[in-house]
Amino acid sequence: MTRTYEGGYDARGLRVAVVVSRFNDTVGRRLLDGALDCLRRHAVADDDVGVAWVPGAFELPLAAKRLALSGEYDAVVCLGAVIRGETPHFDHVASAAATGVARAALDTGVPITFGVLTCDTPEQAEQRAGGKLGNKGFEAALAAIEMAGLMASLPKSGD
Repeated sequence: MTRTYEGGYDARGLRVAVVVSRFNDTVGRRLLDGALDCLRRHAVADDDVGVAWVPGAFELPLAAKRLALSGEYDAVVCLGAVIRGETPHFDHVASAAATGVARAALDTGVPITFGVLTCDTPEQAEQRAGGKLGNKGFEAALAAIEMAGLMASLPKSGD
């Protein structure tokens, strides 16, 4: 018989850290509001949530990795917004943030989700941070809940 592994959305007892970029602060706060709303709706206790603020998206991976390695959290959610400007800086920051978050998850084995908006305009970011297009912070938190459940159900090394 085929084994199927899935994560669920019952997050009771789950401990989640959220790392938020202070750059593009208005968008970051709206993403954080969405993530916290998701965690509460899925039964994560307020005392089981930690929030860490970093200067910008580039700094997200380091803080996420430290939190993941702490043993205090079952999942980490990374939030922020990188908005295109007139220079290639956008490309470098967005790429480093995405690669760094993925590496932190792989290095630690702890689910670390990427709720970083990469938009051409501030208006696009606002639409994805609680506007017409939903709240990507909520979605990143939901993915963290699902992945934490999936990781708990997968065979451990040597099983």
